[in-house]
Amino acid sequence: MTGHRSIDTNGPSGPQEPEPQEAAFGEARWPMAGAVVAAMLLTLLLPDDLRLGPRWLLPFVEGLLLVTLIAGDPGRINRRSVVLRAVSIALVGVLAVSAMWSTVRLIDDLIHGGTETNSAAGLLQAGGSVWASTVLAFSLLYFELDGGGAAARAHRMPGTPELAFPQQLNRDLNAAHWRPRYVDYLYLGLTNSTAFSPTDVMPLAPWAKIAMAIQSLVSLLILGLVIARAVNVLV
Repeated sequence: MTGHRSIDTNGPSGPQEPEPQEAAFGEARWPMAGAVVAAMLLTLLLPDDLRLGPRWLLPFVEGLLLVTLIAGDPGRINRRSVVLRAVSIALVGVLAVSAMWSTVRLIDDLIHGGTETNSAAGLLQAGGSVWASTVLAFSLLYFELDGGGAAARAHRMPGTPELAFPQQLNRDLNAAHWRPRYVDYLYLGLTNSTAFSPTDVMPLAPWAKIAMAIQSLVSLLILGLVIARAVNVLV
């Protein structure tokens, strides 16, 4: 008489353990908040004709948006919310518009002459403030748009990166559950403004390529015109 054959579904080494889910990661809020505060201070240091609106207006709006973000998601950035996402994008938008306005005004003054362009020290200070503002604005832009934002990245990294960091391209460098932090995007913004091209981070998404191209051109215009004008004033 033939008995029934039981099928072992546990495998040769015992019951199969389910694969562990990717643990949620939340970056500390203070690096991003510190960058926003630094951009606010740079706005206050700008000459009046390079600033959009009254001296207090943009820092007040940026500070209000930042406080809203901190109140809605304090400590670590890991709360996925449509409202907080909209506030984050609005904050980055205000910073970007402010930086672009100051850049356009500075270039116009360099071409047609302005009060701060007649002094080498004043020109270098104004030009340095505008250039640093663009670095901070674009670093926060990358930080907010890459992978759906910091809160989305905290729970899951996208399968196909939009900004490819070395840890995502080389498995030997990839730590377990690695996430880019704000300092990685700040480094990206800084190197893209000095090398005028990607260094270690490759833009894969169209928006990333356009943003990095615009930043490179803006930085080239600022540095080239400011240095040329400063040399001309000194001579």
